[in-house]
Amino acid sequence: MGFKCGIVGLPNVGKSTLFNALTKTAAAQAANYPFCTIEPNTGEVAVPDPRLDTIARIGKSGSIVPTRITFVDIAGLVRGASKGEGLGNQFLANIREVDAIVHVLRCFESGDITHVEGRVDPVADAETVETELMLADLDSLERRIVPLRKKAAGGDRDSKQLLPLMEGALELLQNGQPARVLKVSAEDRAAFDGLTLMTSKPVLYVCNVEEASAATGNAHSARVEEMAARQGAGSVVISAAIEAEVAQLADDEQKEFLDTLGLAEPGLDRLIRAGYALLGLITYFTVGPKEARAWTIVKGTKAPGAAGVIHSDFERGFIRAQTIAYADYVAFNGEAGAKENGKARDEGKEYVVQDGDIMLFRFNA
Repeated sequence: MGFKCGIVGLPNVGKSTLFNALTKTAAAQAANYPFCTIEPNTGEVAVPDPRLDTIARIGKSGSIVPTRITFVDIAGLVRGASKGEGLGNQFLANIREVDAIVHVLRCFESGDITHVEGRVDPVADAETVETELMLADLDSLERRIVPLRKKAAGGDRDSKQLLPLMEGALELLQNGQPARVLKVSAEDRAAFDGLTLMTSKPVLYVCNVEEASAATGNAHSARVEEMAARQGAGSVVISAAIEAEVAQLADDEQKEFLDTLGLAEPGLDRLIRAGYALLGLITYFTVGPKEARAWTIVKGTKAPGAAGVIHSDFERGFIRAQTIAYADYVAFNGEAGAKENGKARDEGKEYVVQDGDIMLFRFNA
């Protein structure tokens, strides 16, 4: 199950510097964790999760396999992209293929790095990108809705389901609002996602600040945080320049360097976790002598679906799942202790898996 976050932004905001730091971090992880560079602009990184190290130690596991998330460095956007300006068509096509948008905003002043529009205003930059995406979505819907209305009038079942979704999104876009504002029921979610509207995707704003503001943020990032809060979006403060340096250091040197800057952890760790949460993902674990492993599922997934992430046979032949909450696994020092204290439960097909669950599936082959 792959999940992709597309890194977007105007030129010269630090987008590629951030992506390069991510891929260098991933390369450093390769000694211990699976990593692949699928294309030159795509890389997978492990999702930092200290719980995995803890259960591996308790379970005396031979290896650790974290869950992963994919980041895609998407070509820089310029005003007019919705009409094909710059690499507009490529940019828009790439955005349609990702699950969430990580929008890098320039929140630093520098006479050495020119801004494409001659000023530093991250909120205006965010509005520029959002406007181009809304214009592209508007054009797409206007072209598709007329034939869809004809099909719906003729009684086509799928068209009748899609039509109110398209009309709702179209009305929002015409009023200058992104499609993600539309309230969509669980039953209609798959159909709505199938419209591949770029403004329907969740957004995380990354405030790229100068080194001195990496721990506290600055006036620019504060404005972005206010904007994100109004939109119900996420925001993270990062110094891409610092992350590029940190990615080159050994683990012990990283901690010392971060301490001098007043940072408890690399900003990339916060970015990766924020991207993971943005997609509505949670983690469950399997643990044994061979390995302790993290698995990614969408929040709300039931036990058979979680089993299917390991192998489709597990889902088809699902019988039950022995389940131990992470806190209980730690408190009672592993599976045996949890069982002795009545904390290992047998859950059936309707159980909704919780973040941090440690699971052992029983299934018919």
